[in-house]
Amino acid sequence: MATRIRQIAALGLCLAGAAGAALAQPSDAETLQPFLWQAKMAPSTIGEVNPFRRFSSERTEEMLRFYSEALGFEPLPDAGGGALRMIRYPIGDSEIKLFPSQPSEPSTAGVRDAAGLRLFTFFFADEAEVAARFAAYGGEPPAFETLPDGRRAALVRDPDGEWIELVVVPGARPEELARFETSIGASDLEASRAFYRDVLGLEETGPVRDPHLGVDKYVYRHRSTTINVFAVGKDVPNAAETGGIQYIVWNVEGVSDVAARIGAQITRPLSPTGAMRSVWLADPDGVANYFAQFSGQDNTPPRQ
Repeated sequence: MATRIRQIAALGLCLAGAAGAALAQPSDAETLQPFLWQAKMAPSTIGEVNPFRRFSSERTEEMLRFYSEALGFEPLPDAGGGALRMIRYPIGDSEIKLFPSQPSEPSTAGVRDAAGLRLFTFFFADEAEVAARFAAYGGEPPAFETLPDGRRAALVRDPDGEWIELVVVPGARPEELARFETSIGASDLEASRAFYRDVLGLEETGPVRDPHLGVDKYVYRHRSTTINVFAVGKDVPNAAETGGIQYIVWNVEGVSDVAARIGAQITRPLSPTGAMRSVWLADPDGVANYFAQFSGQDNTPPRQ
């Protein structure tokens, strides 16, 4: 197994020479992908891949208003019950989670000016409707621009200073809107690619040019959730503590065992038995990727 870990590490160092190709996961590699399976559950329950942001608790009401009124998302019933309670917005099969944290100043960093979870991208069918919601909310109207594929896109900040991308898809089908993307700025692109591809086991495509952000990104999809990774350079500040990604799994002990065997960085070890058990990993920049299993849910995948 030590040999296998060295092989994965060596693979990460050799990726630069193959950056122009969509690289396939070696067939004999052990990854966490087999655990990323979740039965479809009722809307009131947690989704299967759930990016989250931490924000200053002093801006809880502002964040609630922005995500609900400006973006038009409806929080789940347990949201907004106090300054320290999590806010959850279901989108498709997953959720965006907002966690109040210690008071802090709003972020001022540009999308490409820090490492960490830098951007949420949401999709809409009607630009005029989005503009009307922002006007009713009292915010500055989004400055949309036309992309080469005919879509319209704008960048805005939420009340905590973090970035949101609004993308209008003309004639979009419902499934095209019931999804979102999470973009991670990587200080070491090749190491981050190796983590999401070789540790998590997500299929990689790219590089794909993003004309709106002006970056080349690598794309990792799991059902309705997309994770994008792009380079921000080694000399930018680290903002990894502002957000991360939760994965709902059917066997968290299996995740912990495999992560240990392949040499992944475990930042919070497997928690004791309870209503929820979790194990936390970190990507190369320290972005939290944590895996949770809830008791009382039969998530065992069907036999192939």
